[in-house]
Amino acid sequence: MESTVTSSKEPKNSASSPRQGYGQLLRTRGAWTFLLPGFAARQPFAMLTLSIVLLVQHTTGSYGAAGAVAAVTGVSMALFAPYSGRLADRFGQRAVLVPGVLAHAVSGLALTALALADAPLWALFVAAVPTGASVPQIGPMVRARWGVKLQGSPLMTTAAAFESVTDELTFVVGPLLATALCTTVDPAAGLVAEATLTLVGGLLFAAQRSTQPQVSTGAHARVKHASALRVPGVRVLIVAFLGIGSVFGGMQVSLAAFTESIGEPGLNGVLYGVFAAGNMISGIVCGAIAWKSAPQHRLVVGYAALALVASGLWAAQSVVVLAGLGLLVGMAIAPALITGYTLVEGLVPAGTRTEAFTWLTGAVALGQAAAVTVAGQLEDRVGDGAGFLVPMGGTLLALVTVLALRSRLAAPARSRTVARGVGHRAPVAVD
Repeated sequence: MESTVTSSKEPKNSASSPRQGYGQLLRTRGAWTFLLPGFAARQPFAMLTLSIVLLVQHTTGSYGAAGAVAAVTGVSMALFAPYSGRLADRFGQRAVLVPGVLAHAVSGLALTALALADAPLWALFVAAVPTGASVPQIGPMVRARWGVKLQGSPLMTTAAAFESVTDELTFVVGPLLATALCTTVDPAAGLVAEATLTLVGGLLFAAQRSTQPQVSTGAHARVKHASALRVPGVRVLIVAFLGIGSVFGGMQVSLAAFTESIGEPGLNGVLYGVFAAGNMISGIVCGAIAWKSAPQHRLVVGYAALALVASGLWAAQSVVVLAGLGLLVGMAIAPALITGYTLVEGLVPAGTRTEAFTWLTGAVALGQAAAVTVAGQLEDRVGDGAGFLVPMGGTLLALVTVLALRSRLAAPARSRTVARGVGHRAPVAVD
């Protein structure tokens, strides 16, 4: 893929400096008012699944049960997230966030209490549904706010990469924090902290009204609120993001099982942090490049690289090898994520972008949910790293789909000029 490290295009709606990059992006007026609370509010998303796995495994002794409860949470989030995004597009982000974070905090604490009380598995499943359904979609909402600030600007490329880096930073900090709390404080401490951070961070983010996208009104609103799922390219991206979710979920369970088997459970957060660090580093590099190749072509190449390195995880037998492979997998995920979110900018109208972003975030959660379930069963029944087969299978199946339907990722003629100016993705958050 041909690329350069500078761009000759000037942003239209951002800072006046001719230099493009992270510095100029962060000088965009009003950006910090939603970036800081947005970072705090999305941090718990990276803690949720792992906190559930560690707590339920502790109380039941089964990775299969732990993975199943986490999977119910992920499926619930995947099913409800697009509707949350659509409601945010129609009624405003604050109207969705405030009741959502309150519901999430209450349901998360209820799930914690039931697990500690040795409640039957079905009761944990029941509590997991509202916990997942109420996960706040902070990443997509932040990306939608960037879209308002930078509409028509080539700085959207940098914003897309910046959001990927921010997401991955949360997936460096989140697993480390969840593991530390669950292994050194109390098995329930991870979920308690997750619920608390969601409540405080979500309310602070919701309070930033001036930067949220305006709600569409009038006769035009019905057209703008047509579902983003009707766009064929969005459906292809959903499959791609399901495969990415299989990597996140498969690695979370499998790394936990691996470190438990060698008597070093504390290494779980470190290994997952290395994986997320690879993603973050790669995202930074992607944001420093002004790509000349079409984003749909970059997605195919990047996804092929992801499937290749993910296919080697199951063969790792040592901490060093697993850390090295995890780093490579993380470095391969970032380009696919960034490019996928970038494609949304050209594929869907502005009035449905939050919904489109939440479909992709939900796809990651759904893929993660399926992965933790299957990987948990494989670790319980087979062991020896069998759970690492899940990322391999998920990415290979998604790659086949992306290759077969890549023509649907091309932006329609009316938005192709804007898409070339964007060059990358536009959330998320999600870890």
